Amino acid sequence: MIPVQGFENQRVAVLGLGRSGLATARALQAGGAIPICWDDSAEARAAAEVEGFACEDLGRDQCWEGVAALITSPGIPHLYPEPNRHIAKAWEMGVPVDNDIGLFFRSLATRDWDDFDNAPRVIAVTGSNGKSTTSALIHHILTVAGKSAQLAGNIGRGVLDIDPPQDGAIVVLELSSYQTDLARALTPDIAVFTNLSPDHLDRHHGMGGYFAAKRRLFAEGGPDRAVIGVDEDEGRYLCNQISQGGADDRVIRVSTEQKLAGSGWSVVARKGFLSEMRKGRQIGSIDLRPMKGLPGAHNHQNACCAYAACRALGVAPRLIEQAFASFEGLPHRSQIVAEIAGVTYVNDSKATNVDSAEKALQAFKNIRWIAGGLGKDGGIESLAGALPSVRKAYLIGFSARDFALQLGETPYEISETMAQAVASAAREAEAGDTVLLAPAAASFDQFPNFEKRGDAFVAAVQALKT
Repeated sequence: MIPVQGFENQRVAVLGLGRSGLATARALQAGGAIPICWDDSAEARAAAEVEGFACEDLGRDQCWEGVAALITSPGIPHLYPEPNRHIAKAWEMGVPVDNDIGLFFRSLATRDWDDFDNAPRVIAVTGSNGKSTTSALIHHILTVAGKSAQLAGNIGRGVLDIDPPQDGAIVVLELSSYQTDLARALTPDIAVFTNLSPDHLDRHHGMGGYFAAKRRLFAEGGPDRAVIGVDEDEGRYLCNQISQGGADDRVIRVSTEQKLAGSGWSVVARKGFLSEMRKGRQIGSIDLRPMKGLPGAHNHQNACCAYAACRALGVAPRLIEQAFASFEGLPHRSQIVAEIAGVTYVNDSKATNVDSAEKALQAFKNIRWIAGGLGKDGGIESLAGALPSVRKAYLIGFSARDFALQLGETPYEISETMAQAVASAAREAEAGDTVLLAPAAASFDQFPNFEKRGDAFVAAVQALKT
């Protein structure tokens, strides 16, 4: 646990008592603060009270007396589409609002660090797609390289729940836009921006607000090194804002779509080969094609970002290549579930938007595509260019019929349920086909989250073996 510093003997309100909220309450208490907890769910409040935390209704004015700060869970809207009423109350009462990420950065360094030969460092990863895989891959590389590393944030453990890092240790954080948007302190040593595509636009009031939330990790934090994907205008803009010139090696540019000019530091993957360039010379290369845990151009981008972050820490290319080869990927992200009678079954349930679904469709051939769920604005119309690799679509969930209208000449079946989709795809698939779950939609019409949706796919595939 990371005890929160700066609130000794002060009342601190904690709004939202899920995983991060309870971890925040514990860390505040460990640092000497007096956490005052609230959640609109009686069940969540009961769980907090079992741990001995006081729950007070933040809707009552008297509860705010002497409160030094309000710490809110990332899923609670603080501005758009409209402010949560308790956050609005904090504004009215002049109480600073923060989240667990802000507390983490203000509390991580302690006086013990004065005795370390090498201060611990933090790598923070943000972007629209690939954050989890990139973060997990960085952690895996560091572990293979024999370094002490912890994985936390939007993946793994909560940021305040990790062990205090020791001499030379590294903390790898995956940070969503919800987390970077509100944190009052953001000071990573290395910050990574993978890419940007439309997502969470209602929460951020459009693409400008969404990008602004991501940009805060770089603008507010001033990292020593920045790894930036430059295949979108936003990445190029961010790179230009940070860099002091073409030879500024504090910025490492990453691309899978173009050869990068200039004498600066860059990592590029083209046609399955990763190349590291510095001062106009190639100083490292890896053939990514044999790496089973990193299929497709989108995973090659993740590999480039992870490679760049670890090279910034001085990890040798040969160790990174070794780690790539042993990386098995993450569940629900281009996860090869099984190969049955020559048919490969891939679970990419995390492909909740059209951009990530497109990348999954481009990574495989002869696809039996399972798609659908709670569709987003525009449906799958923009995926027309990726459909030639789809032999047939099997559509599920709320948006199945809307998706069917946007498939053009691609054959389809309205399967409704995951079990029916997998059964139909398996029955019709031939050796060499890939049955791919890449929904291009949220899961909430049929499943509580994308993980449960992916689990349903895996269970249906496993049932084929019996």
